[in-house]
Formats: sequence, C-alpha cells, structure tokens
Amino acid sequence: MAGKWLKRFKDSFVREELVFIMDLVISVFATMAVGFEISLIQPHLFETPYLTLSLFASSVGTSLLLFFIFKTYRIIIRHFGYRDVLQYGYVSLIKGILIFLVLLILFGFINWILLQVIFDIVVTFFLLVGIRVFMILGYNIYNNRFEDTDKQKKKKILVYGTTNKSVATLKRLQTSTHYYVVGFLERSDRKAKMLLDQRPVFNFDNPEALAKIIKSNDIDAVLFAKDTDAQSESDGVIDYCLNNKVKTLIIPNVDEVEDSKSILRPRDVKVEDLLGRAEIQISMDEIKSYFSGKVVMVTGAAGSIGSEIVRQLTHFFPKQIVLFDNAETPMHNLRLELEDRFKGLNFVPVIGDVRQLERLDYAFRKFRPQVVFHAAAYKHVPLMEENPCEAVLVNVKGSRNVADKCLEYDVEKMVMISTDKAVNPTNIMGCSKRLAEIYVQSLGLSVEKGLVKGRTKFVTTRFGNVLGSNGSVIPRFRQQIEEGGPVTVTHKDITRFFMTIPEACRLVLEAATLSSGNQIFVFDMGEPIKIDQLARRMISLAGFVPDKDIKIEYSGLRPGEKLYEEVLSDKENTIPAFHKRIRIAKVREYEYKDVDAVTTELSDLAYKVDIPDMVRLMKKTVPEYISGNSKFCEFDVKK
Repeated sequence: MAGKWLKRFKDSFVREELVFIMDLVISVFATMAVGFEISLIQPHLFETPYLTLSLFASSVGTSLLLFFIFKTYRIIIRHFGYRDVLQYGYVSLIKGILIFLVLLILFGFINWILLQVIFDIVVTFFLLVGIRVFMILGYNIYNNRFEDTDKQKKKKILVYGTTNKSVATLKRLQTSTHYYVVGFLERSDRKAKMLLDQRPVFNFDNPEALAKIIKSNDIDAVLFAKDTDAQSESDGVIDYCLNNKVKTLIIPNVDEVEDSKSILRPRDVKVEDLLGRAEIQISMDEIKSYFSGKVVMVTGAAGSIGSEIVRQLTHFFPKQIVLFDNAETPMHNLRLELEDRFKGLNFVPVIGDVRQLERLDYAFRKFRPQVVFHAAAYKHVPLMEENPCEAVLVNVKGSRNVADKCLEYDVEKMVMISTDKAVNPTNIMGCSKRLAEIYVQSLGLSVEKGLVKGRTKFVTTRFGNVLGSNGSVIPRFRQQIEEGGPVTVTHKDITRFFMTIPEACRLVLEAATLSSGNQIFVFDMGEPIKIDQLARRMISLAGFVPDKDIKIEYSGLRPGEKLYEEVLSDKENTIPAFHKRIRIAKVREYEYKDVDAVTTELSDLAYKVDIPDMVRLMKKTVPEYISGNSKFCEFDVKK
C-alpha cells in the first residue's frame, strides 16, 4: 500500500496550495523561532503579548504578500534549481526588510530589532531552501530504488548532446514508464569521465568507440533533443543505429505538437528530420508589424502550403483570416485544428473555387481582405498531363480571377505561390504555373506604369518540392513501406530539391512583407537529393533492409517528368534580394494586353476541351516549354 502511494507521489507534482501553505508555515516559524531565541537572551523584551503578536502578524502578512508576488508556490520542487534559490533569497531579504520597517514604526529603533531581522533573513532562507533539498534527496533515493526495480521493463536510451535541451529532455523522461535514460552521448575525444545531472556522459570520436558504448550499456535507442543534432549525425550515429538495429528517437518540434502532452513523447526519427536545415531567421518584427490588424485571405487554405501559411500567420495577430478552399473535408479538419490550437483566432472558412468568379467576388466583397495569399492550384504533374484543360482552368484562369479581384477590391498585396516546375517547363502543370506568373506580373507592371487602374502589389514566390506535402513522394513511400513494399521509384538517377513546409512558408511571409511588388522570388533549395537514396533511407528508418525486406522497383519517368529539376537560385538567372535564402528571378516581361488576350483564349479553349489548340497556344506563349516524355511533344515549336 505504501509503495503504491509513493509511486503515485513519484509520478505527480505537489499541489500549489500545499506548497504555499508549507512555505507560509516555514516562514512564520523562522520568524517566531528567532524571536524565541532572542527572548532567551533578553526575556524582558517579550513580556508583553502585543510585541509577540506584532512580530507574528508582520511575518504572516509579509510572507503572504511576497509568496504571492514572486509566485514561488509554482516552482516544481523536484526541478528546483539555482534560479529558484535566488527567488527565495529575494523573498527572505525583502521579508526581513518589511518586518524591520513594521517594528521600527511600532516600537522605534531597538538593537534587538536589527538582530531579529538579520537572523530572520538567514533562518527563513535556509529553511525554505533546506526543506526542498531534503525533499529532493528523499525523492531521488526513492526514485533510484524504484528505477532499480522498474528499469528492467524500460527501454534503455542515451540522450544525444549535453546542451540545456538535452538536460531538459532527461528531466522530462524521469517519470516515463517507457524509457530509462542511461546517460548522455557526445561526439568528443575527451577521455575524462563526466557526470551531468547525475548521469554519465559517454564520449566517442569514432564508430568503434560508439559501438563499445552502445553494446556495453545494452542501449536500445539514441534520443535526439534537437533536429539539428539528428541532421549532423545523419551519416554517423544514425547510420550506425540503422545498421545495428538500435532505434533512433527525437523530441517532436513545437510545430508538430497537437496537445500539451505530445511534447513529452519521443517519436521515431523520420527522413524529414534529416533533410531539414537550420531554422531560417526572418524579420519577425517587420512581419508582425505588416500583418498585425489586417484581414488576410488564403486561397487553397486547406492544402499543405496554404494551411501552414495560416498557422504561421496566427503568430502575427491578423484581424481576421479568411480560409478559401473547395475541399470540404480538409477544410473541416483545418477548422477543428485552428479551434483547438489557436483559441481566440478570428477566422472564417469559405467553401469556394477560384474558377467560380461569382463565389470569389462574394468572398472579396464580404470580407475585404488587405493581403491575399494565392496557394490554390493543381500541382501533380502526371495527373495534369492527363487533364490539361483543368490545369489551365485552375492554375491560369483561377489565378487571373484572384488577381483581378485583388485589383477590383483594392487589396494591398497579392502573393502567388508558384513552383520550380515553371522554370523551363516540360509539362502542362509547369507551363500553366508559368502562364499564371506571366499574367500576375504583367498586370502588376501595368498598374505600376499607370496603364491599368489600381494599387495592388503583386508578388510571386517560387520553390521546389516541400517535404511531406499532400500526395508527395515521402507520404507515398511511407505508405508503401507500411504495406510491405515494393517502393516504386521512377528512375534510379532522378533527383529533386526539397524544403520543409514551415521554412518555405517563413520565406513566403518574408517575401510578402519586404517586397516592393511585381517581382518573382526564388528560394535557395539547398542541394538536390537522389530519390533512390531517399527511399532507401526511409526503409532503413522503418527498421527494414532495402532490397531484402522491402524491394525497390523502378517504374520509369512519368509523362512530363524531368530527371533533374532546375536550380532556382542560380546566380546567372537571379539577383540578390533582402534575405540570403531569397533571390529575384530575371525573367522576360510581357505586355499585359497581349497576356490578357492569350489568357482569355486559353480559358475558352479549355472550356471547349480543345486540347491540341490549347497546348499549341501554351507553347507559343511560353517558347521555353518543351514537352518531356509526353504525348504533347508533337506540338513543340520547331526552331
């Protein structure tokens, strides 16, 4: 029975009310104990109950006031640290000063008052801190005894690194029923053995030393507190663990956390964790200043990019966010997420299609957005190659509708989300996005020159594949692995550029805030990644052996698909911008009246499903559009 009660105490925190009462009793006891000691030396001073009552009342009053002001009752005892010691030092000192002033006012200056205050400060401080040290010692003694009997049931793990976050991770897992932290793992050639928070630090500087540490301590998993640590050890610790059946875990990012408990749960390292890069630094103050108090509309709000833009906008205090999308279930899910995670956020979901001009007009007329992010688009290359008219209607006509409404309703800025596939396109989807860019930029330039009435600034942002977006390669591979394979890769040498959704959206917000308008911004996508290697790494992370447990099959390039994507931030094709990860594309300028006529004709041909004439016009307008591995090669403009 006692063991059960102790275990319950071990796995919970002491309630704030009990801590407050305990501290109050200790503080008042310290004052009265010091007074009693002084009375033994000078008994005549405490002959009147009035003086004793004054001392008691002043101690109670000052203690109540200071504990409430400093909120010391909220300090978790088992995590008591040196900053908390300072807090109690301030409380003890100020309490002594206040009691001195009270007694001075009531009785005038007497030598014993100064003596009372000095000893009161010292005794109060040491009792308040001492009781916590005693409780922590008792907790640790029991905890160690409990761990000795219980840790056999837990997975033995090493926490990578010795940073504050690593130590915080250890503290989080001290009450875990699943994991026992054996110690810390650090890449270092240091020979001396060290302790960190009563756990050993194991140093290694080569694979042999790492293997010895893991085997001698019977380690089941290595836990990374930061994704940057996992990235740095992608070819080191993680490779060793994958090859030796040792699990690799990571603490979730704040962006992933759906509830307050999720952040305590380590999860398996995913390939996205290894492909990410250091967090992008953006102009937070300028972005906050720009979006604060504004009505912002996001088209395609329920998609991968649109929903992340919405999430990031929540940090910049917009007046209202209008969510515009035609996908009912994803919109419903986004609504539930926003209501749960961002309470108090003023947002309104609007089911609508950018192809429907009247519905779009209703949203602009009713909500009067000041900034519009246009993320609605059809994006899947093979699907659009098979349905080219729909690609034109959504990506070209839809973008035109949004841009025209921005101008009509005096929107300050429209930000269009484009793609690297618009650069030297080889497929319908890429060309349709390039045509959307051309329309938006030509309209913006005409406004700038005074040829078209309006004040809207038009900004276009281009980036490549985003990790984990709906329907992209990583979720597809993950599903195939869960089903036991095979994993299908189109070509052994195919490469793609990748960026995480949050970092892409941070750059979009930066470009939206700092752009003067009518520019196409391209993002630094880093180094290209071989899709074959990506598939193999995902299979290994899932605990399988590539080509043995899970087969890889090569299906061949799909219609319109490139083997290698264009390098967006090539210095020959771009100029520097305001952020080292953003550059401005050097593109040919088009006359708006010509583009307007072409867009109208393309839309008419798409509605008629006149595919040959529509594709011919696309290739004539965008001469760099040369079909690759597609039935539309016959329409390529002969040079």
